[in-house]
Amino acid sequence: MGDQTVHALQGVDLEIGSNELVAFIGASGSGKSTMMSIIGCLDRPSNGEVWLNGSEVARMSDDELARVRNRDIGFVFQSFHLLPRMTALDNVAQPLVYRGIAPGARRAMALRALERVGLEARMHHRPNELSGGQRQRVAIARALVGAPALLLADEPTGNLDSATARDILALIREVHAAGQTVVLVTHEPEIAAQCQRVVRLQDGRIVSDTGAKAAAGAGAR
Repeated sequence: MGDQTVHALQGVDLEIGSNELVAFIGASGSGKSTMMSIIGCLDRPSNGEVWLNGSEVARMSDDELARVRNRDIGFVFQSFHLLPRMTALDNVAQPLVYRGIAPGARRAMALRALERVGLEARMHHRPNELSGGQRQRVAIARALVGAPALLLADEPTGNLDSATARDILALIREVHAAGQTVVLVTHEPEIAAQCQRVVRLQDGRIVSDTGAKAAAGAGAR
């Protein structure tokens, strides 16, 4: 800002292994969102390296990064980001359009993803016909439909009541138990406590990293 340089992240050195469930936690301005944006290939670091499944993504072109986001990363957002005029089924199938997958195959894959989150009976409903918890389930199905290497969830329970938030967190834990690598951002200690690994950020630095698995043999970095 002007002549001032703000270091959103400083000296971060982190490795996340395949099938980990990791929570990033910290106060506002701690660097959580920047960390998520860099891991999700939405931003490039001004210095350093970022690797995903053995490929260095920090120096990829915009087109290459777009392909990585579409194929290797699934995103779940606090505000769902569903397309309002589309049904749940079409919302889930949307990422597959950009892969050039045929309509019949897209529909079948989207239906399986909705079945996975228990919403196949609502596949023809639009977002305004769904509850907040159901919308988040659709968002999770959309994130998982392309079988990504990594699922990123940014405050996935932030807009939900406590009972629905517990249901969504239970679903995320089920997805992890089935073999998915999951990284979530939260400001809620009770949510972070249910993850196997908690990375706490403060002023752009990692101040604690509890429950980390050994890095040897990790499939994602």
